[in-house]
Amino acid sequence: QVQLVESGGGLVQAGGSLRLSCAASGRTFSSYAMGWFRQAPGKEREFVAAISWSGGSTYYADSVKGRFTISRANAKNTVWLQMNSLKPEDTAVYYCAAEDYGLGSPQMNRYDYWGQGTQVTVSS
Repeated sequence: QVQLVESGGGLVQAGGSLRLSCAASGRTFSSYAMGWFRQAPGKEREFVAAISWSGGSTYYADSVKGRFTISRANAKNTVWLQMNSLKPEDTAVYYCAAEDYGLGSPQMNRYDYWGQGTQVTVSS
């Protein structure tokens, strides 16, 4: 089992940047593919980005491609989401998730563990 704790959310103006972190504890971090998802008020949770266990493969939603970057450091048990050129429509609670022995997936039901989320608010 793994526990996930997100941090780094906050309030930023449109065009600004934020870097989210997700710290993992428990089982060997390198055995998990990791994903970031987000949920805006009144909307369903949606995929943002994912990274394979090695970091060799990454995947992005079309809405964030070219603006967001997912990365990880297995030695630090941490995955990051660098968010640049933020837009008001990026406002949401952001969650990290772990996929046991996975390769990274945009499908929520592939993920076994979830963090509690961190709020990102982008003002116009």
